[in-house]
Amino acid sequence: IYNHVNMSFTTLKGPIFTNFVLADEINRAPPKVQSALLEAMQERQVSIQGSTFKLLEPFLVLATQNPIESEGTYKLPEAQVDRFMFKLLMGYPNKVEETEIIERFTEGKSIEVKKVLSAKRIVEIQGFTQSVYADRKIKEYVAEIVDATRHPENYNLNIDGHIEYGASPRASLYLVLGAKANAILNGRGYVVPEDIKAIAHDVLRHRILLTYEAEAEGITSDDIITKILERVRVP
Repeated sequence: IYNHVNMSFTTLKGPIFTNFVLADEINRAPPKVQSALLEAMQERQVSIQGSTFKLLEPFLVLATQNPIESEGTYKLPEAQVDRFMFKLLMGYPNKVEETEIIERFTEGKSIEVKKVLSAKRIVEIQGFTQSVYADRKIKEYVAEIVDATRHPENYNLNIDGHIEYGASPRASLYLVLGAKANAILNGRGYVVPEDIKAIAHDVLRHRILLTYEAEAEGITSDDIITKILERVRVP
């Protein structure tokens, strides 16, 4: 920002300089904004007027998008989508949840937010997650699952013409890391095949690009993933 008093430019850090970023309806952001977010997610740094600024640790990004409305939206580049570890599908709330929503927004009920973790503790947990044991056979299992998205003909999947592009190597990394986190949540210090299956759809659904033929037939990436999990041999 230009300072008229001393006739110089001053760097003013924006909302990206935080531990947790929520990009609401990210597909409404213009390509220039998406590109800036892409650098932040990949490099953990931001470039402003030739200067580079490191982001805080941990740096977590959560984004939402409306899958129905397309007017005024910009398609997310595959490279940016690939940087998100999970893609979660949010359906309608159940009756109990909807009743709570009604009460919260029609009766002026305040929301009490309690601190549960510090930024330092989250970084420690992230480091601990990587130490969870994953056997070589588990890693080979993951590699086969991802390979099946690229070469389905080698696995007798009978989905020829449905996949335009398979999952990237980042999918393999996130399948293992996500499985390690799932193991911790289930009180284990080691990964089992069920941990992979538990998070496979969330890791892979946005990394499998379907053909127009598949979309015309109403086939989803979740359908493809389910077939792959059924076909690939479990160690």
